[in-house]
Amino acid sequence: MVEASPDWSKFVVTVANGDGGEWAHWIRLGGDGGPETGWKKLADFADGIAKVQWGRDGLLYLLSRKGAPRGRILRLDPDALRAAADPRALLAGAPIARPESEGVIEDFAATATRLYLVEMLGGPTRLRVFDTYTGAPLATVPAPEVATLADLIPIDGEADAVLFRQVSPTTPSAWIRYDPEQPDERRLQPTPLKVPTLVSFAAYEAVREWAVSKDGTRVPMTILRPKKLALDGRNPLILSGYGGYAIAQSPAFVLHRELWLAQGGVHVTANLRGGSEFGDAWHRAGQLTAKQNVFDDFLACARRLVELGYTSPEKLAIEGGSNGGLLMGAALTQAPDLFRAVVGHVGIFDMLRVELDPNGAFNVTEFGSVRDPAQFRALWAYSPYHRVRDGEKYPGILLLTGDNDGRVNPMHSRKMTARLQAATGSGPERPVLLRTSAATGHGQGTALPDRLAELADVYAFLFDQLGMTWRDLPPPAGAAPASKAPPKPPAKKR
Repeated sequence: MVEASPDWSKFVVTVANGDGGEWAHWIRLGGDGGPETGWKKLADFADGIAKVQWGRDGLLYLLSRKGAPRGRILRLDPDALRAAADPRALLAGAPIARPESEGVIEDFAATATRLYLVEMLGGPTRLRVFDTYTGAPLATVPAPEVATLADLIPIDGEADAVLFRQVSPTTPSAWIRYDPEQPDERRLQPTPLKVPTLVSFAAYEAVREWAVSKDGTRVPMTILRPKKLALDGRNPLILSGYGGYAIAQSPAFVLHRELWLAQGGVHVTANLRGGSEFGDAWHRAGQLTAKQNVFDDFLACARRLVELGYTSPEKLAIEGGSNGGLLMGAALTQAPDLFRAVVGHVGIFDMLRVELDPNGAFNVTEFGSVRDPAQFRALWAYSPYHRVRDGEKYPGILLLTGDNDGRVNPMHSRKMTARLQAATGSGPERPVLLRTSAATGHGQGTALPDRLAELADVYAFLFDQLGMTWRDLPPPAGAAPASKAPPKPPAKKR
């Protein structure tokens, strides 16, 4: 990844160390053509610099997580970098533009006189504004409590105005302009750049709830539910999670969830360890030999939802993909009686062979290697394929994969399906199914007809397993009326 200064005279190149959340950065500062114009290493993987950006004030800003798991912002002068034989030596004494606080810094932008920070608070995010040089807090941008604010962009030609994208579980993505120089009532302005939709989520709401994991860690969840919901344990509910690669499960607008909600369903997203919802320490607590924490967190969320009356094991489905597919495999083998249905997309299930796959080496920084004795023991302890037990009464299971998946070998889903089909002691009412497609891969770039066909199969499986009956719904407001067949022409007389 290349980051250029506003005048395109200076550059930073970022290189990732596999998929484990470590980055190195090289800098090229330009100049008069002398030796200082070449590339210099600014930060190595061990330096904990997650992101580097040029400020509109000409200075270089760095997001550092070394000694600050939630992140802090450093500032460096290009002249000092140009004069330094080893720019890395400047990191230890770099001025702190913004120290670590309770929010996890996800994104930042430095304008002429303002420093903008997107901070995550366990999943949802907020946008705060500081004075660039004193660090004094100036404002918190108004936003829904359960929302994601992202993609900060300073506006060319304006001193301190920025654009950012806002999305929530009930409102689609929209770009918003913020200008601190405007009066209060005009400071925040929506733009025409937004995702249109005919579907209204006005009857639904997003709320936050917490579970307590096996070791006492509090784990948050975002619950998307109808506003008038009876907590009687009878609601069909999908619990999803990921828990890996420092990828946070932030609030998002997913259009097809309205179909589920309109049928009386509830959708819950768990913010498990392994993600970045509470910073780098949250990620490390669900990585390598600590991976079991992710599964404990997820099972705790499921049990908490049952305890609160949102659902019951007979009405509870779980769903996840890729690393979240591994989560599905671990959950169904560790607590098979807690769920009625499991949907695993492009999952990893044989943890002892995954590093031998074509893309496997990139996963070692996240999962570990069988070559390391301690990591091997951890992998062996939870590897879903190796934890399947003959005769166990497993829930209904649907595993999905694509023949062209270069990210996760489709062998995992095929092999896990065969093992579960041979082992399960449940009757035909709880089948173990494999859905595979010759036209798809890991999900990115899947054609719309293939996505719709997959969604139809997933929902049909869930409706069947959770005993749901389809309710006909009125068309969305503003939708074109259903077309009618044209009248038949009169028969010709002979």
